[in-house]
Amino acid sequence: MIKHIAHGFAFMLLYGCPEHGSAFSGEPMEDKKIVCTNRKAHRDYFLVEKYEAGMILTGTEVKSLRNGQANLKDSYAGLKGEELYLYQMHISPYTHGNISNHDPIRTRKLLMHKKEIRRMIGKIKEKGFSLIPVSVYFSRGRAKVELALAKGKREYDKREDIKKREETREIEKAMKSRRHR
Repeated sequence: MIKHIAHGFAFMLLYGCPEHGSAFSGEPMEDKKIVCTNRKAHRDYFLVEKYEAGMILTGTEVKSLRNGQANLKDSYAGLKGEELYLYQMHISPYTHGNISNHDPIRTRKLLMHKKEIRRMIGKIKEKGFSLIPVSVYFSRGRAKVELALAKGKREYDKREDIKKREETREIEKAMKSRRHR
């Protein structure tokens, strides 16, 4: 029995395991716990590029996020100088918080590398893109937001997307009924 456990431990040391991470990094493998998503983003915008940014949060905000009490509806990211901020994201006040609980709709600073921010600034100013938060999640215990460079859809673009979805549903339905004959 002990020999078997020792062998398994040696195997994990050499090759790593999904639960405990790789053998050399000492960190757990990346797992995302999604807190909330912005479903309107896919419907109202063409999402061109996606970026990951960290968020500066207070303690009660992190606890509320872990409880899944966040909303990305009508939120957007913007630039002040060479810094990136997230506006209108609603994080509900922590239920067990005290008098120093956070403001639900405060402006939150986002963390990204300067090079990425400068590249984004160029694309936003040149082509008329906007930054839309797509989802908020925890990665390795840290709160992250997924931003997308997005261009707004027109009404006829939205109608085309709806038509394509309905066509694929009809095709799948026909294929399913054909299989059952």
